[in-house]
Amino acid sequence: MSDQRTRFETLSVHGGEPRPAAGGSVVFPIHQGTVFEDAPGGGVRYIRLGTNPTQRHLHRRLAALEGAEDAVATASGMAAISTALHSVLDAGDHLIAAGSFYGGTHRFLAEHAAHLGWTYDLVDPADPRAWREALRPATTAFLTETITNPHLRVGDLAGAARFAREHGLASVIDNTFATPVVFRPHSVGFDLVCHSATKALNGHSDIAAGAVTGSAARIARVASAMGAYGCSLDPHAAFLLSRGIKTLALRVRQQNANAAAVAAFLAGHAAVAQVNYPGLASHPDHARAAALFDGFGSVLSFRPAGGAAAAAALVESMRVAYAASSLGGVESLVTHLAAGIHAGSHETPGIPPDLVRFSAGIESPEDLIADLAQALDGLPAVV
Repeated sequence: MSDQRTRFETLSVHGGEPRPAAGGSVVFPIHQGTVFEDAPGGGVRYIRLGTNPTQRHLHRRLAALEGAEDAVATASGMAAISTALHSVLDAGDHLIAAGSFYGGTHRFLAEHAAHLGWTYDLVDPADPRAWREALRPATTAFLTETITNPHLRVGDLAGAARFAREHGLASVIDNTFATPVVFRPHSVGFDLVCHSATKALNGHSDIAAGAVTGSAARIARVASAMGAYGCSLDPHAAFLLSRGIKTLALRVRQQNANAAAVAAFLAGHAAVAQVNYPGLASHPDHARAAALFDGFGSVLSFRPAGGAAAAAALVESMRVAYAASSLGGVESLVTHLAAGIHAGSHETPGIPPDLVRFSAGIESPEDLIADLAQALDGLPAVV
């Protein structure tokens, strides 16, 4: 089977899978061993280096999903981002970071870039003029997100990849919110694509994992950083992630449809002041997202009328969606960001105190809307 000519639903199930598999099994086994005989002609197979057979099987699966030459799986999404950045930045280098980033990424740069000898500038992901103004002789890399967290903006992604290429920069993108079902960044020229595979790639809220895909040469540098920091993915988690990927296309398409239905409902509700979702025609980046994406993602954010107190009360009164700080799983999750993972001055700046993030699961959209309706209807009237 040629991965390049296979529709994504089939690729999710079969991409990167060996045929025939070990012992004729259609499911690749867990190789728990940490030590293996050295491969003929050289090559060490060792679990910390990510070269255990189950780990390498997952790497092939991840590469197939994003249409890349190679991939590595890491112990978390932050391990993916940090090792990717370590692979493209040396002491004295400068990074252009475009987007209102996930809090963990922002915190990593704010708290660790300086002692690693890196400098960086945060710029608007949709403003090429800002990118040019941020460019320095020491600039070596450009980092962005496909869909920004938590404001759901979509930058000029093709332009960003082109800008990086024209200026000899390594381009790195976090594709967690979109997933390769919605967008495959290598197709527009990005060098490294990162995921928190804890989220939609696995989809069942039961492992922590990360992924980085790219050319064989670039992934070799990422793998070197991963081995040095000891953050490869355990074979049991690798097995679960590979299994989760098999239903990725089905899950994400249902989640996208649910998110679109929820966003449309919220946009028409009198108790909601603002909805951020690129699938809405009113969204400032809707046209760009429609041109680039196959779907608009499973996550949205909104601001209920009534401020932070209303946001807290709404989250507390939800009955179907869990009040939990994650996204991408089969269950819907709702988070009052100012009171959850983004609380505190060390997190991502610019998050309003009343912002609520909703990650759509695969439940009935009618039940999700009914749950939100009862929560919104129970809020005090705003006069």
